[in-house]
Amino acid sequence: MSQHYAGHLATLKQRSDAALARSGFDHLVIASGVEKYHFLDDRPYPFKPNPHFKHWLPLLQHPHGWIVHTPGRPPLLVYHQPDDYWHVPPSAPEGFWVEHFDIRIIREPAEALAHLPKTRAAVLGEADAALDGVVPNNPQALLDELHHQRGFKTAYELDRMRRAQRRAVKGHRVAEAAFRNGASELEIHRAYLEATGHGEFDLPYGNIIGLGAHAAVLHYQHQSPARPGRPLSLLIDAGAEVDGYAADITRSYAAHEGDFAELIAALDDEQLALCDLVRPGKDYRDLHLEGHLRLGSVLRNAGLVDMDPGSMVSEGVTSVFFPHGLGHLIGLQVHDVAGRHDALGREIPRPQGHPYLRLTRTLEPGMVVTIEPGLYFIPTLLAKLQAGPHAKAVDWDRIEALLPYGGIRIEDDVVCTEDAPENLTREAFAEV
Repeated sequence: MSQHYAGHLATLKQRSDAALARSGFDHLVIASGVEKYHFLDDRPYPFKPNPHFKHWLPLLQHPHGWIVHTPGRPPLLVYHQPDDYWHVPPSAPEGFWVEHFDIRIIREPAEALAHLPKTRAAVLGEADAALDGVVPNNPQALLDELHHQRGFKTAYELDRMRRAQRRAVKGHRVAEAAFRNGASELEIHRAYLEATGHGEFDLPYGNIIGLGAHAAVLHYQHQSPARPGRPLSLLIDAGAEVDGYAADITRSYAAHEGDFAELIAALDDEQLALCDLVRPGKDYRDLHLEGHLRLGSVLRNAGLVDMDPGSMVSEGVTSVFFPHGLGHLIGLQVHDVAGRHDALGREIPRPQGHPYLRLTRTLEPGMVVTIEPGLYFIPTLLAKLQAGPHAKAVDWDRIEALLPYGGIRIEDDVVCTEDAPENLTREAFAEV
């Protein structure tokens, strides 16, 4: 791990040196962030570090910290370790990363000023991290370049992401078992937390755990404590995190054999085929449209829509059943940055009629993307289809029978390599 991290740090220095030179700055200064408090209260929100900070260091619970990178010098870490008896302060710096930093311990946030450059510095952070004379300026050109480069993962980052996958998969296995035993959404959520070893606020995003019709809500935000009288289906979109790197996995299950279980199996086949298309030079927009075309085949083969799949795509019929994008970049953030921009910050447009696609770049080795096609029965979208010109092509009786099952989403995290893709999620399921 120390060797992987050394290579990772060398890559970050090289990228930062180039970005600083092009944008006219001498120093890169990164604030970890500060604790934020509830309005009119003294209770803090859970702390989440600046993604740029945790890109350099696996420090996730360290407010008031700073990193300074000056080309040609070892990176400087200003490490806030308060003398605090109300809370447990950070322990002394330790781990595989320590030897690579010039570490300065401070007891009060303002003491950082003595260690930070005041001129010709690109300062990355939120406005509330400012100190007297050091104010985040977040130069856009520099951010655009660093964000674009973040799409290409180092060996260290891929190792962290593989570990996050294995952690998440343990939770998914337990969640499926709980569903099949008749558990409620809240009970499934708690079982997931226990299996992954996460606390409620450690997750990279809030778990989406939808039973039955709730699976049709794309970002379903509740966890009902009520057990289902008759379990039908489960959609669980839940991740895990290791040293700041996220896993993002979705699985769908049917409680019994029948039409819905057959749809899950059919979509799973198409999802695997799409994962295999994560290859260098592939425009992700084309992959997204390929996902719609394949969904059209699933709908036709299942007898739900009697139309040519290509016509379903061009007429927007597949978007009724699959209204979101095929996937996104993933890494330090679940929806990682620069999915729709080039290194100069110029937008790469989405395909017409597909406003929610989060990734429009051409795939290159080192990118990690999600592949997450869906097939949902969303009443508000179906009502518009039923009122439109293609209503006669739909078997509405079968749609009505499937409404209580909500929908399906199957999501894997996939690495684009020089050759065949590496499916991090399927490999983790095979291991666990």
